Amino acid sequence: MNKTRNYYHKELAGGRWQQLSLVEQMANIGSEVFRTISWRNKGNDKLRTVAFERTLELADLTIEDPKNIDRLKEITRMREVLVDYFFGNNIYGSCDRSWERYFYPFNLAARAGH
Repeated sequence: MNKTRNYYHKELAGGRWQQLSLVEQMANIGSEVFRTISWRNKGNDKLRTVAFERTLELADLTIEDPKNIDRLKEITRMREVLVDYFFGNNIYGSCDRSWERYFYPFNLAARAGH
């Protein structure tokens, strides 16, 4: 963990994040993505940006978590495509519905105790 970084999720960045399973981590990332989509659709760029910064923070914490080493390709690609969708040229052709379809199963599994 980078100690000089200012975290939105201070309690998670302090080590609690690594106690969560990958499914729980992805469900939390998905929740921030859903907030980002919601704020963007409401036309609130300030809150959209803050929600997206939280999304990236959780994605980065997931990438840094040693237990996820075998899933880094998927996690880093997800991060790349999210950045492209919200602040790039959407070269991957994402849409709100595709992100819902990607993250919803993680939310279901996390609630069910996977």
